[in-house]
Amino acid sequence: MLIRKGTILTLTGILAFGLLTACDNAKQVPDTGGHGGNHEQESESEETNGHGEHAGGHETASDHYNAAFTWNEPARAGAESELTIQITDKDGEPVQDFDVNHEKLLHLIIVNRDLSFFNHIHPDYKENGVFTVNTTFPAGGEYKLFADFIPKGAGGATLSEWVQIEGEEGEPSLIQTDASLIKHVNGKEIELNISNTLSNEEVVLAYHIQDAKTKQGINNLEPYLGAVGHVVILSEDAEQYIHVHPLDEQSTGPKAEFATTFPHSGIYKIWGQFQHQGEVMTVPFVVEIK
Repeated sequence: MLIRKGTILTLTGILAFGLLTACDNAKQVPDTGGHGGNHEQESESEETNGHGEHAGGHETASDHYNAAFTWNEPARAGAESELTIQITDKDGEPVQDFDVNHEKLLHLIIVNRDLSFFNHIHPDYKENGVFTVNTTFPAGGEYKLFADFIPKGAGGATLSEWVQIEGEEGEPSLIQTDASLIKHVNGKEIELNISNTLSNEEVVLAYHIQDAKTKQGINNLEPYLGAVGHVVILSEDAEQYIHVHPLDEQSTGPKAEFATTFPHSGIYKIWGQFQHQGEVMTVPFVVEIK
């Protein structure tokens, strides 16, 4: 929801789910919906259990949380805007304490309507449940914000909302599946192998990262947010959100593996993020799940 000049529209919704540890659950969060206006919605998340010997991790959150997304002034394309996120509990009281989740208290994922834009940033915590961050949107139109956090002593939660950004909108692009699961980014060749493409079954996403010229595997990947990499997955309509951490967080490449479950059939976009020589690379793939 877009907040303009002091008017606060509060998203009420709970999307609580199991947090993946080094060898644990993927998060799956259905959309809390809405395109502006005052509204209250509650929705329980779909929950994924641990896979076999890797079970464990945080318990699923049972409490309800609210998020209010506000701007210091109307957000316009191409101009830096300050976004404030206020996290409160089901009684409207500010959440005071948060657990560190892969080196951060809150992860903010931003995508546009056609998923051609992706941004993973980390707002600063002020106090009384308030986080702030400066960010820039490349074009006008609809964007979805996902606030991913862990209230202290509880399970992980993600609250999301569509916002409208002022300014000229870009040409929408179709979300099409990739014919080849090999991409070149920052001089690296990244190949993605998927163990299967069936919904409601465990899937292993295996990345292999090598130098694009020499074809030599890169075995000195650096920790990115405390792990060899991170994966964010969204369904075509951005209603299903899955945040996956690697099976072996201490790996340095060239292989990085992630286990998850796709909750429904359909088109999904997968963003893998890795760091090498101080540079973070974001690698997108689009797949169809049966």
